[in-house]
Amino acid sequence: MSNKFDVMVLGTGEAGIFAAYELALKAPGAKVLVVDQGADIYHRSCPIVAGKVKNCIQCKVCDTMCGFGGAGAFSDGKYNFTTAFGGWLTDFLDEREVMELIDYVDELNVKHGATTEVYSTATPAARALEKQALQHDLHLLQARCKHLGTENNLRILTNIYEHIRDKHTFLFHTAVEEILTDNEGHYTLVTSKGERYTAPYLIAGPGRSGAEWFANQCKKLGLELLNNQVDVGVRVELPATVFEHITDVVYESKLVYRTKQYGDHVRTFCMNPYGHVVAENVEGINTVNGHSYSDPALRSQNTNFALLVSNRFTSPFNEPYRYGKHIASLSNMLAGGVLVQRFGDLVSGIRTNEHRLSKSFTRPTLTAAVPGDLSLALPKRQLDDIIEMIYALDKLAPGTANYDTLLYGAEVKFYSARISLSNQLETALPGFFAVGDGAGVTRGLAQAGASGVKAARVVAERMNGAGV
Repeated sequence: MSNKFDVMVLGTGEAGIFAAYELALKAPGAKVLVVDQGADIYHRSCPIVAGKVKNCIQCKVCDTMCGFGGAGAFSDGKYNFTTAFGGWLTDFLDEREVMELIDYVDELNVKHGATTEVYSTATPAARALEKQALQHDLHLLQARCKHLGTENNLRILTNIYEHIRDKHTFLFHTAVEEILTDNEGHYTLVTSKGERYTAPYLIAGPGRSGAEWFANQCKKLGLELLNNQVDVGVRVELPATVFEHITDVVYESKLVYRTKQYGDHVRTFCMNPYGHVVAENVEGINTVNGHSYSDPALRSQNTNFALLVSNRFTSPFNEPYRYGKHIASLSNMLAGGVLVQRFGDLVSGIRTNEHRLSKSFTRPTLTAAVPGDLSLALPKRQLDDIIEMIYALDKLAPGTANYDTLLYGAEVKFYSARISLSNQLETALPGFFAVGDGAGVTRGLAQAGASGVKAARVVAERMNGAGV
């Protein structure tokens, strides 16, 4: 195989996948290399999910985070039609263009098996819910949402992979150690095996697991980095009946609250009705996440969602990614993995132990979580924010602040320090584009896919103009 290509796509998360897909459509004659350190969609298998082990065994490459589909492959597939959250693409592109890109990616998903059912916040029931939330100083963000379902999400990704696998050269299980550039404006990917692949165009979608590595590569290349936020919080699990009147109406309710004590913003994120709490590995750090299935036979009796406090840092601090990893590592140090505590124990200053957890009316779906004390792992300010938010939610959904509501920690959403980009998502180095969550541009399936499509269209237009 020749090591020279027209375009290289780094990463097969949502952004990389749709960049590769669009290149196949818009530049069918181009020679494209797609590289990922993980496996293809058929060979991604977490030992915990497969039932081989109960706790994370620190696989060298995490199949939950890496491979075709990225971190979103095993998510429950929430697709939000909005620019109000899910990324910062409107910092670079016109809002109308972003929405057109989001709709376009959805059309491709539907073509490969996605549902056409949409939950809307514009219905009378949703408007009534929004009004009720405002009475308690909770703000329901407006967005249409699709729930693809964890099992359906994998099927859609498999269909997409089958559609493009023969159109490009895919290299899986290939870790890129370094990005180089030369005087001719070409880019070289150097792998851990010493292999070198070169192209005049590079679309980098490193994903969340590659965010820190990518930021370091950009620094070496002399690219300007801007501080981005890190979201720190917990995953809440409670009986599904507590939130049924909300999830039956909008499914993915994005509720934002400004705390009275500090004036910080706390938000609900990734709500999973009748779902399961799961652990995931981010570069050796165990964090927590949630899934839910479309198939009723696979559902639980609980609903789970994240409560996240957004932290945006200013100079001289410039390592929010490391800050988030440090907080997550504290819960790992205490519990050997994910930590769980009853809400009543937390506010009473009592450590949850196995005996107390066994008395809980709410049964944890993540049985591998270790009972403990979140106050020893999370900073006081963020924990105070979360407690205040739970009491606020209890007014909208009575039962949220029950003693046996379970809190898992830590849930940390890492976003790379954002690179300075043009309105075409191009870095200061011509032909080098950055897309997706790991590049600090997006934080969700919809905008990640949209960013990949945008970069691919720019590259295809240039190549077609050059007669490639």
